[in-house]
Amino acid sequence: MVELRNNKKIITAVSIIIVLLVAGTGFFVWKSKAQPKGYQAVFLSNGQVYFGKATDKDSKYVKMTNIYYLQLKQPLQSQNLDTLNQTDLALIKLGNELHGPTDRMEINRDHILFIEDLRPDSKVAQAIEKYSAK
Repeated sequence: MVELRNNKKIITAVSIIIVLLVAGTGFFVWKSKAQPKGYQAVFLSNGQVYFGKATDKDSKYVKMTNIYYLQLKQPLQSQNLDTLNQTDLALIKLGNELHGPTDRMEINRDHILFIEDLRPDSKVAQAIEKYSAK
């Protein structure tokens, strides 16, 4: 009888440990998917590219925060596209546009061509860090 109680206690303790391990692993997997470590470039089918933190990359709607995009500093009419260079582009923080968007997007996966992770030393990632530090 005593041996049976000890076995039940051992089984209960092992079951609790297994549940805690599974829950902990699930939490860390969820946390790593929810919080990207660096910045991503999201290329859309309409030619637009957004830079920021992309999450839920495998779902129907990819979520983005801390969003930036590139804009020409001067109109295209005065320039040939072949002579366009990096100094003609400005990195713009999403949020100051006329329609007043928030710094969050949900992008339909059907309109995304591909997503790239940016290196921390890329010019875009460095510009975002510099802007965020202000």
